[in-house]
This record gives sequence, structure tokens and C-alpha cells, in this order.
Amino acid sequence: MSVPDYMQCAEDHQTLLVVVQPIGIVPEESFFRIYKRISAVSQVNVRDSQRVLYIRYRHHYPPENNEWGDFQTHRKVVGLITITECSSAKEWPQTFEKFHLQKEMYGSTLYDSRLFVFGLQGEIAEQPRTDVAFYPSYDECETVEKRIEDFIESLFIVLESKRLDRATDKSGDKIPLLCVPFEKKDFVGLDTDSRHYKKRCQGRMRKHVGDLCLQAGMLQDSLVHYHMAVELLRSVNDFLWLGAALEGLCSASVIYHYPGGTGGKVGSRRAQGGSLSAEAGNRHRPGALTSNGINADTSAEIGRAKNCLSPEDIIEKYKEAISYYGKVQYFNIILIFSLSKYKNAGVIELEACVKAVRVLAMQKRSMEASEFLQNAVYINLRQLSEEEKIQRYSILSELYERIGFHRKSAFFKRIAAMQCAAPSIPEPGWRACYKLLLETLPGYSLSLDPQDFSKGTHRGWAAVQMRLLHELVYASRRMGNPALCVRHLSFLLQTMLDFLSDQEKKDVTQSLESYTAKCPGTMEVITLPDGLKLPPVPFTKLPIVKSVKLLNLPTSLRPHKMKSLLGQNVSTKSPFIYSPIIAHSRGEERNKKIDFQWVQGDVCEVQLMVYNPMPFELRVENMGLLTTGVEFESLPAALSLPAESGLYPVTLVGVPQTTGQITVNGYHTSVFGVFSDCLLDNLPGVKTNGCTVEVIPALPRLQISTSLPRSAHTLQPSSGDEISTNVSVQLYNGETQQLIIKLENIGAEPLEKLEVTAKTVNTKVSGLVEANFSGIVLCGVMLMRPSGEKLYGDFLSWNLEDTLCQFPLKPGKTATFIVNIKVKLDFSCQENLLQDLSDDGISVSGLPLSSPFRQVVKPRVETKPLNPQESSKVGDFSHVKHSLMFCVWIVILEPTNNKGEERSG
Repeated sequence: MSVPDYMQCAEDHQTLLVVVQPIGIVPEESFFRIYKRISAVSQVNVRDSQRVLYIRYRHHYPPENNEWGDFQTHRKVVGLITITECSSAKEWPQTFEKFHLQKEMYGSTLYDSRLFVFGLQGEIAEQPRTDVAFYPSYDECETVEKRIEDFIESLFIVLESKRLDRATDKSGDKIPLLCVPFEKKDFVGLDTDSRHYKKRCQGRMRKHVGDLCLQAGMLQDSLVHYHMAVELLRSVNDFLWLGAALEGLCSASVIYHYPGGTGGKVGSRRAQGGSLSAEAGNRHRPGALTSNGINADTSAEIGRAKNCLSPEDIIEKYKEAISYYGKVQYFNIILIFSLSKYKNAGVIELEACVKAVRVLAMQKRSMEASEFLQNAVYINLRQLSEEEKIQRYSILSELYERIGFHRKSAFFKRIAAMQCAAPSIPEPGWRACYKLLLETLPGYSLSLDPQDFSKGTHRGWAAVQMRLLHELVYASRRMGNPALCVRHLSFLLQTMLDFLSDQEKKDVTQSLESYTAKCPGTMEVITLPDGLKLPPVPFTKLPIVKSVKLLNLPTSLRPHKMKSLLGQNVSTKSPFIYSPIIAHSRGEERNKKIDFQWVQGDVCEVQLMVYNPMPFELRVENMGLLTTGVEFESLPAALSLPAESGLYPVTLVGVPQTTGQITVNGYHTSVFGVFSDCLLDNLPGVKTNGCTVEVIPALPRLQISTSLPRSAHTLQPSSGDEISTNVSVQLYNGETQQLIIKLENIGAEPLEKLEVTAKTVNTKVSGLVEANFSGIVLCGVMLMRPSGEKLYGDFLSWNLEDTLCQFPLKPGKTATFIVNIKVKLDFSCQENLLQDLSDDGISVSGLPLSSPFRQVVKPRVETKPLNPQESSKVGDFSHVKHSLMFCVWIVILEPTNNKGEERSG
């Protein structure tokens, strides 16, 4: 026997082997459609009996394996079913001749055969035949299953007759010696009358009868025959057949203890007929009770099932059988070395190891199972083909997976994948190679979902994982799928960046750029033909983002709440002074929501602190913001980060197009030709000051100019919440001058309202008079004595009637209004005035421009030494020149929206 059956399990010893093959030209799809229906009839209850026949179907079976049918009867092809197409009566003789030729291939062992003919109609099809079934088409064959059941019953009749014939003790007849193929020449010339020879013949026949009883559903009888065969064969040192008898004894015991089977197939095998199997099926359920309500006792069960091995003894007998197959010595049952003198029995030994592993997997004895598998690895067979090597390594991988050796399983599956693309194969199977490589990923703690690598520390051996990813890339390239190459290279670069050397980083990025030149990387999910989905791989480490901060609008564009007419806004959120639930929820909202606002249509900014982990300059293209909540136009940016740079600030901008709550979820980039959408939730260790901000409706934008020149001095910088413009003018007492203020609407919204108010603020040395024109505040100097007494009254006046006629001010339109400035000083009863004024009067410049809702900063007073001679003339001030420099501060109140917002400008 040269071709091992790696799918064998212990319960296969009780099955009858039936081969189903096509004859002539039969469409593959149609053949397997009928084959599936045939193979569904795998268990048949024997009429007038409680026994059950189990059938094992194969659509391909090597004829040389059939020669080992006397050694183990489940290897013998006892049934043949052929499927063919015949469209006319002329083709029928030739078709029937092919059927006979097919039967001759397995003729020495066949019990019965059937021919299913599709497409032939007429007189030939109407003739009743037992071995041929005619069907008009593949869709009109309702009786296939019934034909198969009748066919199996015919197999049982032949099987039962052979069992009775072999089991009957015919003392007068000479028992034939059953041989395996390579033994026939070894027994030529032996003394057939010797006691040793007769015992050999008896022992082999007992073993053979035990096989027939097991196939016929007589489990108890098979156990008896196997025990007798073991004793006879052990006495004559017939090691090969002794191993077969022990294996048969193990198989019968496994069938008794594990009626559901050990092959791991879907669905369980039905219990054998009789009370024996019924008890076994009830016995091995966890917590099962006997009829008297007491937990089942294993020793009592074995007493009822005479000659049945215990689960522990099954494994010991398997080891003994394998030792006889391979003539091996067990050294502390640690490692098994195959030293078989029966080179042709290597397949038998290998299959016995596989069966033992399946039993051990049921018993949860992983370490012992690994010893059997290690022995199977070292068994030397003939020169295997590449396809047989792939099958062998795949089954080893499957068995290691069953016993929980996941990394070992992945190792053998990876070897099988490499065999699919071996150089000796004329047409390498790169698709099969790629599929097997994907199946090895769990064994190496590797997932193709980048989200799994952001959860704590790295798992698995990074070096092995990188090697496997490189092999996936190579297999994808040989398959002609550049999108897969890009996805796997992106995954390698993203997840293994910390383990790559500088040279490896350069090599991987160069390869990635070469692939993306043909097929750019996207954020779309790639679906493979077998249904597996590869999630997108965003480059969250290229560059690495450490913090994200939403920035307020520039001072000139910031909106401000307008004062309520009632003075203070009344909160209606809760009638209670304090509530812990409300406080907690408000605290969470405060962490997510920003305390400032963005305006629809204005450019908004988000600042990121990034750094480049690569040993070379990193170019990031098309970097922009990802948002939800409102329509947002992201304005992409490009940046170039130096090699291994420190934290580097990057500002991303965009324009909200609608109003509402906007949430900044992340950013998008294009690096090495791969487009990435990076979400903040997936960035470990990123610090944010909140990511949700309110976008209010668009506000007007106003540009102001005056007829007075700008002042070169300011008393104090603005607080940052207002925009200031300083203009100055020098006037003599009694002099008047007009200040023309030009208002131009440079925005897209109309300016609808203009309000004017006046306010006086006193300081230590001078006073400040403010006139508020809808936020346009003019500040003038008012002279004061140190004691705080006023020296003059109001000096600003205006008329807004003509100006208000131009409102609402449309976008692009201009309005003007005039402010009259008149200096009128009263110096009566001021004895020490000359000590407070210089020869040139008082020059005040650079008064602060601040909001009327905030405290006005004290002005700076510049004085010069007074002339004592000129100051001696008390009460005569006509020669005194009073120089007054005005500082104009402008705040623009914009039209009120539904939220009561205004903008300073």
C-alpha cells in the first residue's frame, strides 16, 4: 500500500468501502451533485435485525490499496457505483462495456456494483435490470437514495455469507494463509503442516473474521475474535498481523466508548443495534445515570461489555500495535523513532498514529497525542508527490489544532502552503498557497485587523509574524493582485513598525511605493473569493499624533453673547441649586464640548502635535480633518517632517457650511500612496481638549476706517477679546473738528442694526468719555484735578439719522456717520491749574481700546515742566495751548441672530 488515507479514524474499521466514479464524459458539477446524494446514505438499518451498516464512500481510491483488503477488510472495495451519460441507444453497448472494464479494476473484492445512466430513454431504459438504473436527467432522479439502500442491503447479504463461512470452525478443512502483498514471496517453500504455520493461519483468520463481524454490526463478537487472534499471533511472533489485531481491538473498543465518533465530523454516528450501544450512548454523556439512578461505573460497563478495552488501555494497545508495525522501542514514551523493517507497512503505521491521535483528542490528552504525531512526522514513506505532501502536512496541522497545539499547527500548515508553490510544480498553486497562509495566522497570534494591535502589548513572535506577512505579500504578487500586496504591506508597516530596523523600514516603504504607483491604497474593505474580508489599514503611526487641540477663531472673528435686556441671563436647565447626577453629566459634556464657538463660513483650525518615527524624511500629502454633525469643507494640507523629528505642530483648517454641533473625529492622510482615515478613538495616548464645538449661523463682517490718522502709541495692549484701533487729534480749547467714520460691509450677511450709547469713566488724572455706536466706542480725554473734580463737560456729539437710513447695510455697501469733537474747558476757580498743565497743554495718547463691558485701563499722562514765569499769572489762560489727543476704540456689534450672538471686528 503506497497512498495513505489521512482522514482515517478508528470507526472506519466498521465501514464498507464503496467507490463512486464517472464513466465517459460527465460534467464535474453534475457528478458531484449525484455523489452528494449518494454519500448521504451512509447508515442503513438491516431488515429484520437491529444491526446497522456503515458505508464509507470515495470517488477516488488507488487500486494498489485494495490489495490490502485481507489485512484490514475496511480497506477492501466491496461496492462500485458508476455514473455516466448516454444520449442514444447506439452509445449504450460501448457504455456498458466501460462499466465492465471498471468493475475488473476492483473485481477481486467487489460484492456488488451499480450503473446509473442519465439521459437514455426508450426501449433499453424500460427494461428492468438490477445492476443498472436509467434516469431521463439529473433533475429527474428521485429514486437514487432508494436504489442505494437496496444496493447496500445486497452488500450486507454477501458480507454476512462471507462472515458465516469464515467464522464456522471447519476442522477438516485446511485454513488458508492470508497474506499482504509483499509477503507472498516470503512464504514460498514453507512447511504448511508445521504447528507454527497452522497457528499463524488460525490467528490471521481469527483477525479477519473479527473485521467481518465489526463491519456486520456485531461488536461483541468482533471483540472476542480480536482477543483470540492476539493470543495466537503473539505466540508465533507474527508482528505485522499482531499489530493489526491489536488495532482492530482498539477500534472496536473506541466504537463502544465513543459512539459519536472520533473523526470530528458534523453530526454524530447513530448507535449500534442492541442494548450494548444504547447503553454506551447514554453512558458517555456528562452526568448520565444508569437505570437505578447511580452514576455509571466504568468497571461495571466493561464487565457487561466483555473483552472491551478501557479508554486508558486503548492507548496502550495503540502504542503496542504501532511498535509492531514499525518494530520500535519506546524510550520513556517520550519520542517514537520509526525503524520499520516492513517498509511497505509505513502507511499502516502512519494511519494508526492518526487514529490514536483522534482518540487522544477526545480524551483531552494532548501531550501523548503530540508524541504520536511526532512519530507520524518521522515515518519514512516512498517518494511522495507534491500533492501528497500538501495533504500530509495539512492533516498534521489539523490534528495539532485539535489537541490545542496552535503554533505547531500553523507551522505545518505553512509548510503545506510552501509546497503548493514548490519549484518542482509546473504550475504553482499560488491561490492555494495564499489561502493556507491565511489559515496559519491565528496560530502565530496574528490578525489582519489593525484594531487588534492597539489593545495592549504585542502578542506572538514579531520576527515570525513579519516573515509570514512578507510571504503573504509575495503570494499576492504572484497571484496578480496588487491591491492585496498594498494591503498586506500597509499592515506590516503599521503593526510591525516598532520591530523593523531602519534598513527594513526603507525597504518596505520602497516596495509599498512601487505597488501604490500601480494600485493606490484605499480605505475600502477587500473581500476575498472565499468570503474573508480584509479591513482597511489606516497609517496612525505615519506620522504619530500625540495631541489634538481645537483652536478658537481669530479675535476679529470671534462671536460674543449680547447682553440681555433684563441684565443677566436666567438659566432654565434645572430648578435645583445642585444635583450630583446633573453635575456628573455636565462634567462629561464639558470634557467633550469646547467653551468657544465656530461660525458658519469662517475658516476654523485644529492643531495637531505630530512626530516622524521614520529614519528618513516623511512626506504627508492630502492631510485634512474628518468631522461629523455638520457639513464641513476640509482644506487639505501637505507637510514634510524631518527624520525622527520631535513634536511638530501642524494646523489643519476647514470651513463649516452648516450650523449645529460639529465633532472632530480624526484626520485623513496620504502617505506612500496609501490613503488613511485615522480616528481619534483609535489613537493610543492622544490628548485632546475636547472634540465637539458648536457652529453658529454666519455673522456679518465689517471694516471700519476713519478720517483721523492712526496713533503711534497705545497705553496698554488689548486683552485679546477685542479689536482696537487708535487714532489721535490735537485741538485747542474751543476748537471743533469732525471725525468721519466709514463702515463697509465686507461679509456676506447684511448689517441690520446700529446702536449708540455714551459712557463716562473717571481715572486718577484724567477721565475717559466713551460713546458706544453699536459697539463703536469713541474715547476722549476729560481733564481732572487730583481731587477728582471735572474741568469740562461733554465734548462729543453725533447725529445718526442719515446713517440709519442706509440700514440694513447690504454686503459690499458702505455707510458713514460723523462725530463732532468740540473742546470746551472751564478754568474758573482752579488755583493750581498751571501746576497740572505744561506750556503745550496736556498730551494724552494711546488710550486703550477695550470693550464697554470691561474695565477701562488707566491712561498714561505725559507732562512737561512748567515755566515759572508764565505760570505766575493766575487766572489768565488765553496763552495756554491745550493739546488733546483722542484715542478711538471700535467694537462692531453685528445683527442679532437666534442665539443672540455678536462679533467684534
